[in-house]
Amino acid sequence: MQFFGVSEISPSPPVATVSSNNAHMLYIFNRSGLCLLYREWNRPLKTLSPQQDYKLMFGLLFSLRSLTAKMDPTSVDKGNLGVPLLPGQGCSFHSFKTNTYKLSFMESPSGVKIVLVTHARTGDLRDSLKFIYSLYVEYVVKNPLYTPGSLIRCELFNKSVDQYVRGLG
Repeated sequence: MQFFGVSEISPSPPVATVSSNNAHMLYIFNRSGLCLLYREWNRPLKTLSPQQDYKLMFGLLFSLRSLTAKMDPTSVDKGNLGVPLLPGQGCSFHSFKTNTYKLSFMESPSGVKIVLVTHARTGDLRDSLKFIYSLYVEYVVKNPLYTPGSLIRCELFNKSVDQYVRGLG
């Protein structure tokens, strides 16, 4: 299977863009907004229940995608703000940064959304998100024991993602 120009898991993942472990959280959502996987590494403050956190994050992604499509200066047909967009439709965003964190986002053609929250000084993570997606395809989608749309419980995938994300910074 080929996606983003990669036919299999790359033996050499994208190079880290910062030093020290700066990854805070990773979310993987399906196209319906179900959080298939959540991992955290450096999140000292927990203020919400996991379900509230997932809903808040997916709502943020939905709103940002809608807003960026509505504000796209190259599109004649703007559509209505808040109307769901198909994957790849309209203008999209890749990341945003605050004074304390950076949120990097990728959506696959099938609607799988990968969100990685890191320290604010982290560089561009688009290649890293594509690599995480390639791990997802290889270890989850191709796994005959995995039921699409269910929570990800593949140990090999979890270990690979943990190892890769810890090595990002």
